[in-house]
Amino acid sequence: MNGLKLPAELRTRVEDVLAGRAEPAPARHAATVVVLRDHAEHGLQAFMLRRVRSMTFAPGAYVFPGGAVDSRDGEAALAWSGPSPAEWGAAFNADETLARELVCAAVRETFEESLVLLAGPTGSSVVGDTRGDDWEADRRALLDRSQSFGEFLDRRGLVLRSDLLRPWTHWVTPAVEPKRYDTRFFVAAIPEGQRAGDVSTEADQVAWVRPAEAAERGRRGDWFMLPPTVATLSELAAFETVADVLAAPREIIVYEPTAEIIDGEAYLVLPEGIEQHYAPG
Repeated sequence: MNGLKLPAELRTRVEDVLAGRAEPAPARHAATVVVLRDHAEHGLQAFMLRRVRSMTFAPGAYVFPGGAVDSRDGEAALAWSGPSPAEWGAAFNADETLARELVCAAVRETFEESLVLLAGPTGSSVVGDTRGDDWEADRRALLDRSQSFGEFLDRRGLVLRSDLLRPWTHWVTPAVEPKRYDTRFFVAAIPEGQRAGDVSTEADQVAWVRPAEAAERGRRGDWFMLPPTVATLSELAAFETVADVLAAPREIIVYEPTAEIIDGEAYLVLPEGIEQHYAPG
């Protein structure tokens, strides 16, 4: 069986959802970005954060930068370069409005959680080092929602670079979880001159790590990871460079694990084809 045993305390929740006694929580649209770099010694690496243990969703888990769509992420007035929202919608099976929101959320959340900003003064340039008090003030204003992402870009005269992103995969949180997300995964190279930082208040540790190494840590249980993270890292482990990842053709498949009671215990059943990523490395 391609499943993972769930904690005993979730058994009642699984039984209630399966029996129709409990309604699944709605899944919020979200975006996450696997920020990549080529390291001279270690090769392809991904930037990861460990969520603080006080978080209600996936406490202590190693994740990529990302988060839920903000209601203002779809502002149509912001400067945009690269594939259009319609093209992103075709890639992710989303309407144009949602696609715009997802791309904006991907870029905004990545900046909020790592200081990596996929935007520039023109449609063919990218900002340099984003460390400093002025950038930190903007980051905090985005976090507390005192300014929208569109307002941030407009005030700084920046253009969102959607061409620096690539679509990677699409996961939906299982129906038995009390907090759920409908998440599109993107990949992107860290822009030259920028540095990913340990700035997120939602994380207590960050690391650049080879995808194969991180996936193996997740499989062994050394690092707690959700199935989408392990699967994504396992897929990325097949590539040698960032350029190889960005050039890879992708068919976006929607994955949504399910839960079952098997021999009196609750299991998370992984989508077909995903169990291979849990095989020993």
